[in-house]
Amino acid sequence: MDNRPFLEFDITKIKENTVKEIEKFHKSKLDISTIVDNASNLKYTREVKNLIGQELASSSPEFIKLFASKTYNGRLTSKVMDEFTEIVGKAFNQIISEKVNERLNAALNKEQEKQQEENKDQPPLSKIITTNEEMEAYQIVLAILGRKVDKSRIVQRDTQSYFGILLDNNNRKPICRLHLNTGVKYISLFDREKNEIREKIETVDDIYSFEDQLLRTIDYYHSELQIL
Repeated sequence: MDNRPFLEFDITKIKENTVKEIEKFHKSKLDISTIVDNASNLKYTREVKNLIGQELASSSPEFIKLFASKTYNGRLTSKVMDEFTEIVGKAFNQIISEKVNERLNAALNKEQEKQQEENKDQPPLSKIITTNEEMEAYQIVLAILGRKVDKSRIVQRDTQSYFGILLDNNNRKPICRLHLNTGVKYISLFDREKNEIREKIETVDDIYSFEDQLLRTIDYYHSELQIL
Protein backbone atom coordinates (compact mmCIF):
# COMPACT_ATOMS: atom_id res chain seq x y z
CA MET A 1 0.00 0.00 0.00
CA ASP A 2 1.17 3.55 -0.72
CA ASN A 3 0.20 6.90 0.79
CA ARG A 4 -2.58 7.56 -1.69
CA PRO A 5 -6.03 7.37 -0.04
CA PHE A 6 -8.35 4.61 -1.19
CA LEU A 7 -11.52 6.39 -0.02
CA GLU A 8 -12.32 10.09 0.02
CA PHE A 9 -15.67 11.77 0.60
CA ASP A 10 -17.30 15.05 1.50
CA ILE A 11 -19.41 14.51 4.62
CA THR A 12 -21.84 17.26 3.46
CA LYS A 13 -22.39 15.53 0.11
CA ILE A 14 -22.01 11.87 0.96
CA LYS A 15 -23.14 9.34 -1.65
CA GLU A 16 -24.99 6.07 -1.18
CA ASN A 17 -22.12 3.87 -2.42
CA THR A 18 -19.74 5.70 -0.05
CA VAL A 19 -22.06 4.98 2.88
CA LYS A 20 -21.89 1.27 2.04
CA GLU A 21 -18.09 1.38 2.15
CA ILE A 22 -18.04 3.30 5.45
CA GLU A 23 -20.42 0.74 6.99
CA LYS A 24 -17.67 -1.87 6.60
CA PHE A 25 -15.67 -0.03 9.27
CA HIS A 26 -18.40 -0.41 11.90
CA LYS A 27 -17.23 -2.60 14.75
CA SER A 28 -20.09 -5.03 14.16
CA LYS A 29 -18.92 -5.63 10.57
CA LEU A 30 -15.18 -4.92 10.83
CA ASP A 31 -13.07 -7.42 8.89
CA ILE A 32 -9.49 -6.24 8.35
CA SER A 33 -8.68 -8.74 5.58
CA THR A 34 -11.78 -7.72 3.61
CA ILE A 35 -10.98 -4.02 4.05
CA VAL A 36 -7.41 -4.54 2.81
CA ASP A 37 -8.64 -6.45 -0.23
CA ASN A 38 -11.14 -3.71 -1.05
CA ALA A 39 -8.69 -0.86 -0.45
CA SER A 40 -6.67 -1.52 -3.59
CA ASN A 41 -9.80 -1.88 -5.73
CA LEU A 42 -11.29 1.34 -4.33
CA LYS A 43 -8.05 3.28 -4.84
CA TYR A 44 -7.68 2.35 -8.51
CA THR A 45 -11.39 2.79 -9.18
CA ARG A 46 -11.22 6.31 -7.75
CA GLU A 47 -8.13 7.17 -9.80
CA VAL A 48 -9.70 5.83 -13.02
CA LYS A 49 -12.83 7.89 -12.34
CA ASN A 50 -10.70 10.99 -11.81
CA LEU A 51 -8.87 10.38 -15.10
CA ILE A 52 -12.13 9.87 -16.99
CA GLY A 53 -13.48 13.08 -15.45
CA GLN A 54 -10.37 14.97 -16.54
CA GLU A 55 -10.59 13.60 -20.07
CA LEU A 56 -14.26 14.56 -20.31
CA ALA A 57 -13.50 18.05 -19.09
CA SER A 58 -10.44 18.54 -21.31
CA SER A 59 -9.43 15.63 -23.50
CA SER A 60 -5.72 14.93 -23.87
CA PRO A 61 -4.14 14.35 -27.32
CA GLU A 62 -3.57 10.69 -26.40
CA PHE A 63 -7.26 10.28 -25.55
CA ILE A 64 -8.37 11.87 -28.83
CA LYS A 65 -5.86 9.82 -30.79
CA LEU A 66 -7.24 6.61 -29.27
CA PHE A 67 -10.62 7.21 -30.97
CA ALA A 68 -9.34 8.93 -34.10
CA SER A 69 -6.98 6.07 -34.93
CA LYS A 70 -9.83 3.56 -34.70
CA THR A 71 -12.25 5.52 -36.90
CA TYR A 72 -10.15 7.61 -39.31
CA ASN A 73 -8.26 5.89 -42.11
CA GLY A 74 -6.05 8.81 -43.18
CA ARG A 75 -3.07 10.51 -41.62
CA LEU A 76 -3.77 12.10 -38.23
CA THR A 77 -2.72 15.66 -38.98
CA SER A 78 -3.17 18.58 -36.58
CA LYS A 79 -6.32 19.61 -38.44
CA VAL A 80 -7.77 16.11 -38.19
CA MET A 81 -6.93 15.96 -34.47
CA ASP A 82 -8.64 19.31 -33.91
CA GLU A 83 -11.75 18.02 -35.66
CA PHE A 84 -11.74 14.82 -33.61
CA THR A 85 -11.30 16.79 -30.39
CA GLU A 86 -14.69 18.38 -31.09
CA ILE A 87 -16.21 15.10 -32.32
CA VAL A 88 -15.08 13.10 -29.29
CA GLY A 89 -16.30 15.78 -26.89
CA LYS A 90 -19.69 15.92 -28.63
CA ALA A 91 -19.97 12.11 -28.68
CA PHE A 92 -19.27 11.81 -24.95
CA ASN A 93 -21.74 14.57 -24.12
CA GLN A 94 -24.41 12.75 -26.14
CA ILE A 95 -23.66 9.45 -24.39
CA ILE A 96 -23.91 11.10 -20.97
CA SER A 97 -27.17 12.83 -21.94
CA GLU A 98 -28.64 9.59 -23.29
CA LYS A 99 -27.66 7.66 -20.15
CA VAL A 100 -29.16 10.34 -17.92
CA ASN A 101 -32.39 10.27 -19.95
CA GLU A 102 -32.49 6.47 -19.77
CA ARG A 103 -32.18 6.59 -15.97
CA LEU A 104 -34.82 9.30 -15.71
CA ASN A 105 -37.22 7.46 -18.02
CA ALA A 106 -36.66 4.21 -16.12
CA ALA A 107 -37.42 5.98 -12.83
CA LEU A 108 -40.52 7.63 -14.31
CA ASN A 109 -41.77 4.36 -15.78
CA LYS A 110 -41.24 2.62 -12.46
CA GLU A 111 -43.17 5.35 -10.67
CA GLN A 112 -46.00 5.16 -13.24
CA GLU A 113 -46.18 1.37 -12.88
CA LYS A 114 -46.31 1.76 -9.11
CA GLN A 115 -49.07 4.37 -9.42
CA GLN A 116 -51.06 2.16 -11.80
CA GLU A 117 -50.70 -0.78 -9.41
CA GLU A 118 -51.94 1.37 -6.53
CA ASN A 119 -54.85 2.64 -8.63
CA LYS A 120 -55.96 -0.96 -9.28
CA ASP A 121 -56.68 -1.33 -5.58
CA GLN A 122 -58.75 1.85 -5.46
CA PRO A 123 -62.42 1.89 -6.41
CA PRO A 124 -63.14 3.91 -9.58
CA LEU A 125 -64.30 7.45 -9.00
CA SER A 126 -68.05 7.75 -9.40
CA LYS A 127 -69.29 10.07 -12.14
CA ILE A 128 -72.59 10.45 -10.28
CA ILE A 129 -72.95 13.55 -8.13
CA THR A 130 -76.17 13.90 -6.15
CA THR A 131 -77.05 17.59 -5.92
CA ASN A 132 -78.76 19.48 -3.11
CA GLU A 133 -81.67 20.15 -5.46
CA GLU A 134 -82.17 16.43 -6.05
CA MET A 135 -82.14 15.72 -2.31
CA GLU A 136 -84.63 18.54 -1.77
CA ALA A 137 -86.89 16.95 -4.39
CA TYR A 138 -86.55 13.59 -2.62
CA GLN A 139 -87.65 15.16 0.67
CA ILE A 140 -90.73 16.60 -1.07
CA VAL A 141 -91.67 13.18 -2.45
CA LEU A 142 -91.15 11.66 1.00
CA ALA A 143 -93.47 14.29 2.51
CA ILE A 144 -96.17 13.52 -0.07
CA LEU A 145 -95.98 9.72 0.11
CA GLY A 146 -95.28 9.49 3.84
CA ARG A 147 -99.01 9.80 4.46
CA LYS A 148 -99.64 6.53 2.58
CA VAL A 149 -96.55 4.36 3.16
CA ASP A 150 -93.69 4.13 5.61
CA LYS A 151 -91.01 6.57 4.51
CA SER A 152 -88.33 3.89 4.87
CA ARG A 153 -89.86 2.20 1.82
CA ILE A 154 -89.28 5.28 -0.36
CA VAL A 155 -85.72 4.97 -1.65
CA GLN A 156 -83.71 7.33 -3.85
CA ARG A 157 -81.30 6.01 -6.44
CA ASP A 158 -79.18 8.48 -8.40
CA THR A 159 -77.90 7.60 -11.88
CA GLN A 160 -76.00 9.46 -14.59
CA SER A 161 -79.24 9.94 -16.55
CA TYR A 162 -81.74 10.81 -13.83
CA PHE A 163 -82.50 10.87 -10.12
CA GLY A 164 -84.83 7.96 -9.45
CA ILE A 165 -87.20 7.31 -6.56
CA LEU A 166 -88.37 3.73 -6.00
CA LEU A 167 -90.74 1.84 -3.77
CA ASP A 168 -88.98 -0.79 -1.65
CA ASN A 169 -85.72 -0.13 -3.52
CA ASN A 170 -87.16 -2.18 -6.37
CA ASN A 171 -86.39 -1.24 -9.99
CA ARG A 172 -89.75 -2.70 -10.98
CA LYS A 173 -91.53 -0.20 -8.74
CA PRO A 174 -90.47 3.22 -9.99
CA ILE A 175 -92.36 6.08 -8.36
CA CYS A 176 -90.85 8.93 -10.36
CA ARG A 177 -87.70 10.06 -12.09
CA LEU A 178 -86.32 13.57 -11.86
CA HIS A 179 -84.27 15.28 -14.56
CA LEU A 180 -82.90 18.35 -12.81
CA ASN A 181 -79.38 18.73 -14.21
CA THR A 182 -80.39 19.92 -17.67
CA GLY A 183 -81.53 23.26 -19.02
CA VAL A 184 -85.18 22.13 -18.93
CA LYS A 185 -86.28 20.30 -15.76
CA TYR A 186 -88.67 17.33 -15.90
CA ILE A 187 -90.39 14.87 -13.61
CA SER A 188 -91.26 11.47 -15.05
CA LEU A 189 -94.38 9.84 -13.62
CA PHE A 190 -95.75 6.31 -14.20
CA ASP A 191 -99.24 5.01 -14.98
CA ARG A 192 -100.69 1.60 -14.11
CA GLU A 193 -98.86 -0.05 -17.05
CA LYS A 194 -95.62 1.69 -15.98
CA ASN A 195 -95.59 3.92 -19.02
CA GLU A 196 -93.34 6.92 -18.39
CA ILE A 197 -95.05 10.31 -18.61
CA ARG A 198 -92.81 13.37 -18.63
CA GLU A 199 -93.96 16.66 -17.13
CA LYS A 200 -92.03 19.89 -17.27
CA ILE A 201 -91.32 21.69 -13.98
CA GLU A 202 -89.70 25.02 -13.18
CA THR A 203 -88.55 24.24 -9.63
CA VAL A 204 -88.72 21.25 -7.30
CA ASP A 205 -91.65 22.90 -5.51
CA ASP A 206 -93.72 22.12 -8.62
CA ILE A 207 -93.58 18.44 -7.54
CA TYR A 208 -96.38 19.21 -5.07
CA SER A 209 -98.73 19.74 -8.02
CA PHE A 210 -98.29 16.05 -8.95
CA GLU A 211 -99.29 14.78 -5.52
CA ASP A 212 -102.31 12.85 -6.79
CA GLN A 213 -100.33 11.07 -9.52
CA LEU A 214 -97.59 10.08 -7.06
CA LEU A 215 -100.11 8.69 -4.57
CA ARG A 216 -101.88 6.75 -7.34
CA THR A 217 -98.59 5.13 -8.30
CA ILE A 218 -98.32 3.71 -4.80
CA ASP A 219 -101.89 2.45 -5.11
CA TYR A 220 -100.99 0.68 -8.37
CA TYR A 221 -98.26 -1.32 -6.62
CA HIS A 222 -100.48 -2.12 -3.64
CA SER A 223 -103.22 -3.39 -5.96
CA GLU A 224 -100.68 -5.62 -7.73
CA LEU A 225 -99.89 -7.24 -4.38
CA GLN A 226 -103.59 -7.84 -3.69
CA ILE A 227 -104.02 -9.53 -7.08
CA LEU A 228 -101.03 -11.76 -6.39
